[in-house]
Amino acid sequence: MNEQEYEFRGGFPTPATVEAAYESADLIRAVTAYKHFFPAVSGYALLDGNLAVGIVPNRVFGTMDTRPEQRGLTLNSDTPYASVILDLAEGPLVVEIPAGPMLGAILNADQSWISDMGIPGPDHGQGGRYVILPRGVELDEHDLGGDLVVRATTRHVIAGLRAVPLEGDVARAIALMKRTRVTPLDPAAPWREPEWIDLSGRPQDTSPNRVQARAAFWETLLRYITEEGTTVADDSALADLAALGIRPGEPLPGDERTVGILGRAAVEADAQLRVQSLADRRADRVAWPDRQWEWVSLRPENAAFQLDGMLDVTARETWFYQAIATSPAMFRRQAGGGSVSWFAARDSTGAYLDGGSAYSMTVPLPVPATLFWSVTAYDAQTRSQIATAQGNAALRSLFELGEHLDGDEVTLHFAPEPPEGADGRWIRTEPGAGWFVYFRIYGPMEGAFDGGWRPGDFVLDASFAVTTG
Repeated sequence: MNEQEYEFRGGFPTPATVEAAYESADLIRAVTAYKHFFPAVSGYALLDGNLAVGIVPNRVFGTMDTRPEQRGLTLNSDTPYASVILDLAEGPLVVEIPAGPMLGAILNADQSWISDMGIPGPDHGQGGRYVILPRGVELDEHDLGGDLVVRATTRHVIAGLRAVPLEGDVARAIALMKRTRVTPLDPAAPWREPEWIDLSGRPQDTSPNRVQARAAFWETLLRYITEEGTTVADDSALADLAALGIRPGEPLPGDERTVGILGRAAVEADAQLRVQSLADRRADRVAWPDRQWEWVSLRPENAAFQLDGMLDVTARETWFYQAIATSPAMFRRQAGGGSVSWFAARDSTGAYLDGGSAYSMTVPLPVPATLFWSVTAYDAQTRSQIATAQGNAALRSLFELGEHLDGDEVTLHFAPEPPEGADGRWIRTEPGAGWFVYFRIYGPMEGAFDGGWRPGDFVLDASFAVTTG
């Protein structure tokens, strides 16, 4: 309802205006709460997705050579993953990682950052013991020797690990991650050595797609605030939820009015998040003025999306609608950082990338990477890797492109059918489905930031046409 549609008589609202104003106020509260808690609900979707395939906190951990059949927000196939899900209800836990080419982060259940591990972490790839303290538990760090002490704010903690497959050896990378050990800080606490399982090749869905924009979102959110607790940063959104009748440990409101508002708000808020994530209008998104490429993260300063003590709300929302996890190592725009990523969803003319068309993209060589680089294609609807009969959604310097990096440039192809002479430089797209890509550099060098190197735009092949039945 627009302001001019409200009616007041002698300064007092009419009955219709009273109802409309309260309806609008509650809808705004619900939309605001949805957007604030989206990272938490997405984090719980990640926990639920892992549980569904056999990952059990503190008991069963998993490794995975990720492929498109494993859905998750902008997951990639660059390195294998390890999921180490922890429950701090049993007390402080110690995560001991081995020395080697590993990248990782410890996260709260709402995906807020606790600490990096491995090469970008305080152990610098030399291995280390990370003591994770539950909220409210204080210990004298001097008693812990050289252990790295970090503090969680939620009951469940996600320790996500990745290992660089040197010389393309994925099996060796997975074996390295499986040397990670988790034990209680208290040696007298009851404990069983956790089991490792291999999830490679098994379908999995850790994305929030199955709950977003629907009633299931609010059900998941209620579980989160009941089981995990909240922080001061959540207070305003919690007040909005309370005004709607949503409180930790209590059932969701079941009256027709509130159910209707929550349903409308889920659709509205999710649409807003999708628009700002896939049609960003911020000037600081632009990576190079003469290209369609954008920075994946709009806040490079830290993992909390803050600048001068203020939260960049849209940067936080945009990131978490596209991706999972936060880490300073993923956001820094400087040589020697852990990694850097760019996003592209449009061709050289500014039109969205269409799964029924053919495109080429040229990458100048050498790419300024001390480790490796990749280009991964994602379905615009699910924000997960494109899943097609090809079974591959990435072109990687360590794998598919290894034999094509001797010249001054390499041309990559994206189309429903393989272009002639593509020679392993092609990703299949799906007619009727929009898509976008992430260009990732691991171990970026100065050329990634000073404008001396820049990838080409996607160029439409006007001669290509898909014949539909």
